[in-house]
Amino acid sequence: MELKLINDQGKSAATVAASDALFGREYNEALVHQIVTAYRANGRLGTRAQKGRSDVRHSHKKPWRQKGTGRARAGDVASPLWRGGGKIFPNLPDENFSQKVNRKMYRAGMCSILSQLAREDRLKVVESFSVDAPKTKVLAGKIRQMGLDSTLVITDSVDQNLLLSSRNLVKVRVLDVDHVDPVSLIQFDNVILTKKAMAKFEELLK
Repeated sequence: MELKLINDQGKSAATVAASDALFGREYNEALVHQIVTAYRANGRLGTRAQKGRSDVRHSHKKPWRQKGTGRARAGDVASPLWRGGGKIFPNLPDENFSQKVNRKMYRAGMCSILSQLAREDRLKVVESFSVDAPKTKVLAGKIRQMGLDSTLVITDSVDQNLLLSSRNLVKVRVLDVDHVDPVSLIQFDNVILTKKAMAKFEELLK
């Protein structure tokens, strides 16, 4: 299949041949949902914790005698049945939220996202993408000149000038091919992909 190759003004200059396996797949919504959910879950940390019966700070003295008061038996104010008592099954900080996704499924899901971006004309291919100096204003102007707003820039390798220029732009993110993830691909309105990055994608996702 052919993808549009745009210039610095955002206009179509030519076309570039692209792999059908990477950019011509049907959109599999269930698979994309699965890999996005798994990616977010695998980045989740077990930072929450609740107190069990032995963790709450209460006296362990019996609140009243066993018999003769007319009230129900009670042995400990830390009981989960009491207000302020410990939880029966507390959440622990070392809880594991990770989900397993097979490599073949992950690659197919990534190809599905890229194909949908290409179909919706949200994927822009450029010959190369760089800035001369690490200046936020320069990168913002370049993105604006191309007629884009919320943009993910994917390069074949890390460019320090691009990386430093994008850090203070909320709607712009720069990633190299090795660190592209499904969440980043779907959260931006446009994706700029260099020709070298596209060739590297075809190697990684084949």
